[in-house]
Amino acid sequence: MPSFLPLHSPFVTALRRTETVESLLVEVETSAGVIGVGESPQVWQVTGESVASAMACVDQMLAPVVVGRSIADWPSLSDEVQRVVARNFGAKAAVETALCDLAAQAAGVTLADLLSGAVLSGLPSGPGPDPRGVGVSEVSSGRNREVATDVTVSAAPPGEMAASALARLAAGFTHFKLKVGADPALDLARIAAVRDAVGPCPIRVDANQAWSRNNAVIAITTFYDAGLDLEFVEQPVRDDDVEGLAWVRARVPIPIVADESVYTLRDLDRVIDLDAADGVNVKLAKCGGPRQAVAILRRVREAGLETMVGSMMEGPVGVAAAANVALAGGTTLVNDLDAAWWLAEPACGGRLRYQSGRVILGP
Repeated sequence: MPSFLPLHSPFVTALRRTETVESLLVEVETSAGVIGVGESPQVWQVTGESVASAMACVDQMLAPVVVGRSIADWPSLSDEVQRVVARNFGAKAAVETALCDLAAQAAGVTLADLLSGAVLSGLPSGPGPDPRGVGVSEVSSGRNREVATDVTVSAAPPGEMAASALARLAAGFTHFKLKVGADPALDLARIAAVRDAVGPCPIRVDANQAWSRNNAVIAITTFYDAGLDLEFVEQPVRDDDVEGLAWVRARVPIPIVADESVYTLRDLDRVIDLDAADGVNVKLAKCGGPRQAVAILRRVREAGLETMVGSMMEGPVGVAAAANVALAGGTTLVNDLDAAWWLAEPACGGRLRYQSGRVILGP
């Protein structure tokens, strides 16, 4: 079922402006009435998927793979979901997340434990899942689990960004992600204003592909020379310009994190081979689901790069799944999981809450 949730304030990046979270919630239900849920966010400017396209993919291609099968076969089901259709990573992520949710419930473990490999076999056989309807089931957990997250400050005039950062600091966040991508002078003023407002708190910036190679080098060098003490710069150039990403990284003194340039393991290998990034932001809607995300995190770690898990603008179902991936795969950077915090009326259904700059999972 489509889900449209208003935000408490506009979310503005170099790519887009939105005042709602629009996503498809996918429910997989066994004939015994056990429910697993996943989410596919609509982000036209990044993944190219919409609620309508994800729904068509689930109904026509993915549901037929799952219907009538036993959840005991969840790894094989997940593999088939990945193979049956090209790309459509958000739709795949929603279905795979729902399957993993069911498998975790069947095994009596958390989703993070399931994904970490603590439970790989021994799941009880049961009636095949029957995808229908939409709902939000609670993540099975016997304890609270938590991961640190940054909070985004939308692109705006410098004074507005400073005020937003101060409000987020008062709300308990201590790690800030600034949306930039205008001309270097304006972005410099934006970052400087936030730095003055939040003091020594860590700041990272995200250009969302906005710059050319030359402009990226100019901007990042300007930020460094101004002594703004940035943690890293995320995705300064176009997603398909991995050579450009490497070119920029070789010429700037601030670490570079790849986001939109990495969807799959193949994309990651290209980034690694070209020495194009110091770290990678992994998102379920880009890679196709929790199992793929954990595999990418492990590969990033093996390559000696920094790791983090992020979310699109999505609701608590998607953010909770991403937080479980962060716990299972291990991350070295503070994660990027504030999306559900932006909701005007959080509809978390017991899945998560935000406290002191952390995502708290569980009851």
